[in-house]
Amino acid sequence: MKLFYAPGACSLSPHIVACEAGIDLQLCKVNLKTKELESGGDYTEVNPKGYVPALQLEGGELLTEGPAIVQFLAEQKPEQKLAPEYGSLDHYRVLEWLNYISSEIHKTFGPLFWGGSDEEKSAAKEKLAKRFQYVEDNVAGDYLMGSDFCIADAYLFTVYNWCSKADVDTDSWPRLKAFAEHMRQREGVQKALKAEGIN
Repeated sequence: MKLFYAPGACSLSPHIVACEAGIDLQLCKVNLKTKELESGGDYTEVNPKGYVPALQLEGGELLTEGPAIVQFLAEQKPEQKLAPEYGSLDHYRVLEWLNYISSEIHKTFGPLFWGGSDEEKSAAKEKLAKRFQYVEDNVAGDYLMGSDFCIADAYLFTVYNWCSKADVDTDSWPRLKAFAEHMRQREGVQKALKAEGIN
């Protein structure tokens, strides 16, 4: 399978999940500004949406959207227990977290990365402070769901890492800081970060 990614972008989340699951992916780097593939060619011919991640399956089919991709990857290696059992309440709790991170945190970073006005950037930081505070107040343990890593943790770690780049103050979130440190100790996380050239 091929993962189309940009270093440190939201595609880091499925990259981490694949590493945690022991799934080898062929990495295809994308320039998000020019929409060019590092190997040559127009990325929009692969994924008309023009953004990452995208996962090209063995049969050539393309799967997009991070929350769908991480669920798919987890289900390829159920023995790794990266997602709770389908039909359990915890399964839906993980989906709840994935949706919250996607709609309430991920998208809120937009003005901070893509040329928003000062007013838009200020409003985005205010929203992010509230959204991350909710996570801070509801982290169940070392990870979102308690003591065990799950696919939503990879997504949270990815967007939390954007705070330093976007100049979002994280000092009032000690539990999130501890969470990020736990994540950085994981072998799968280290492998993904190294492959993408991220410290």
